[in-house]
Amino acid sequence: MNGFFSKLFGGRGEAPVRELDPYEAAAALMIEAALVDGIYANLESDMVAEILVTSFNMDAARADEVLKRGEELAENATDAHALTRHVKKLPDDERTSIIEGLYRVSLADGEACKFEDAYIRHVASLLHIDDVTRAHARKRAGLNAQ
Repeated sequence: MNGFFSKLFGGRGEAPVRELDPYEAAAALMIEAALVDGIYANLESDMVAEILVTSFNMDAARADEVLKRGEELAENATDAHALTRHVKKLPDDERTSIIEGLYRVSLADGEACKFEDAYIRHVASLLHIDDVTRAHARKRAGLNAQ
C-alpha cells in the first residue's frame, strides 16, 4: 500500500530542496516583513537595497540583483522557515544584521506595526537570535527595545 501512495504522490512526499543564495533569502525575508501590513512601497524596497549595500558590502548592481531575486522569492514563499534555513548558513553577525534590517524595513513607512514586530520575533527565533541580541538590533534600527 505504501508503494501505491509513493507512486501516486511522486516519491516520499518531500518537496525538492533547492539551494538558495542566503542573501537572496534574507532579502525575501525583509520583503516579507514589509508585506506584513499589506503594503510594499518603493520606500521599503529602497530600504532593502540600502541594507544590502551597507550591511553586506554589496555594490549597487549586486544589491539590485539580490533585491529582484528576493522579490521573486517572497512572491512564491510559503513560510519564513523555507527562507531561514538558507539564511542560517550566514555567520552570527550577519544574521543579526538581517534582524536589524528587518526592523529598519518595518519602520521605512514611518509606522511600527505589531504584526511586523511579531514576524521579526518569529524570524529571529528561526535564525537562533536570542532576545537580548534581537532587542539590541531593534534599538540600533531606531525602535525602543521592548
